[in-house]
Amino acid sequence: MEMIADLHIHSRHAAACSDMLTLENIDATAAQKGIDIIGTGDFTHPAWMGEIKSKLKEYSSGVYTLTGGKGIKFVLTSEVCNIFESGGKLRKVHSCMMAPGIEEAVAVSELLSRRGDLKSDGRPIISASSAELVDMARSVSDKFVIYPAHVWTPWFGALGASSGFDSISEAYEDRSGSILAFETGLSSDPAMNWRVSMLDRYSQISGSDAHSLPNIGREATVFSFEDKKNVDYSAIYSGIRGENLKMTFEFYPEEGKYHYDGHRKCNVSLKPDEAIKYNNICPRCRRKLTVGVLHRVEELADRDAGAVPENAKGYVHIIPLMEIIASVKGVGKSSVLVRRLYMEFIGKFSSEMHVLNDADISELENVDKETACAIGNVREGRISIKAGYDGVFGEIDVSGKKIGLDVKGGIQKRMNDF
Repeated sequence: MEMIADLHIHSRHAAACSDMLTLENIDATAAQKGIDIIGTGDFTHPAWMGEIKSKLKEYSSGVYTLTGGKGIKFVLTSEVCNIFESGGKLRKVHSCMMAPGIEEAVAVSELLSRRGDLKSDGRPIISASSAELVDMARSVSDKFVIYPAHVWTPWFGALGASSGFDSISEAYEDRSGSILAFETGLSSDPAMNWRVSMLDRYSQISGSDAHSLPNIGREATVFSFEDKKNVDYSAIYSGIRGENLKMTFEFYPEEGKYHYDGHRKCNVSLKPDEAIKYNNICPRCRRKLTVGVLHRVEELADRDAGAVPENAKGYVHIIPLMEIIASVKGVGKSSVLVRRLYMEFIGKFSSEMHVLNDADISELENVDKETACAIGNVREGRISIKAGYDGVFGEIDVSGKKIGLDVKGGIQKRMNDF
């Protein structure tokens, strides 16, 4: 039985995150989205942990539900920023953590508090290496899960161009054997990562890294469990290890805000081969370009595009429903019209994931024909994209009109099985 999980989100205690990210709102939004399992986010923050302890009750070993909530399964998760020197270079690496229970989360937070101020941010800065982070977690329990967050992001990804490494083994030293997975991030997808054979040993998982409620579930991971009602931490742990992992839901990577190389201040966006011609220097101001994810993947790739390794899992590209509605109606995502249509779709089709992936297009047309047509375009890849760069999200046309943007085109492979 399939369960959709979003294991990487944040709380209202994290920097640049919405005050609406309460446990009650996360629970309700996950239900609307069709998310079965969600991370708490930010368990290292003392105030957030206080809320977790008082509001969540144990459903099964290591899995919790909100008292009086929608029945969404919570697991203890957090993101940590490690800042350290290695190889003569300052490194800034973000890692995701998943704890086997509240007691273990509290214990590892105590260790981390000796290396950074946990009260200052839900995603704390820790003066320790990525390898030391693994050591601290595994000194509490060998069932902790540690994995690189948004692995290719230029500034904070383990393989990022600006502060990362050339392999996960380098990033986590000889502790890399304890790393089960990596997070694709918004600017890459499995097909891109399959070009790098050293990544074959790790599961590819996706999470939203949501800083606000609407972004929950914009990327997610699908597990297949024998018994949905009795899922516990060990089952999720096995899923991340790859045993119960079926597929992921992914952004179109061009929409991610670090896909191409570029310089935001000069409005310069370049494909990797174009950036190389300029020696990765902005042609307008002569400062260094931010080298994007596509460029970085190509630097480390040892396979041609289109390669599919034997252990590959399925994936499907999605675009959030509010974004699709806003695009076809020509209004902002927070407009009254978008919210009204969104709630109509959810009311008639139970969840956003069902609307985006499974509901019959002809039935969706009964709510709104333009949006239904656009959903069909997204499912089949009939879209156009102007790729994101240097912190600027990509622009997507879901109408199929190809309004002068780079054309994605083609029929999207719905890669559930190989």
